[in-house]
Amino acid sequence: MAKVPTAAVAASGLVGGYAVARWTKKRPLGGVALAAAGTVAAYEWNRQAGPRAATALTTAYVAAFAGSHPLAKKLGAWPAVLTVAGTVAAASWAVTRRAA
Repeated sequence: MAKVPTAAVAASGLVGGYAVARWTKKRPLGGVALAAAGTVAAYEWNRQAGPRAATALTTAYVAAFAGSHPLAKKLGAWPAVLTVAGTVAAASWAVTRRAA
């Protein structure tokens, strides 16, 4: 079975969660999208790089979500979401690339 590209899953979860919440005007629905992608990413991080890496990357994912809110006050909503998504994607790629 091919590996799921966790960097893309994580970034898509952050961007997609925000997009769903914004366009549907239902924040809980965006949270479902965010959590679903985060769950898939965490599972794959654990499978590809082990539990310590999965814990660290999951923490980074949650911190990126939380950090995007104050960052949005400085950069704007979309730039903040894209910044944190890119950061988590880069971290995911770096960790899972080493584990491969």
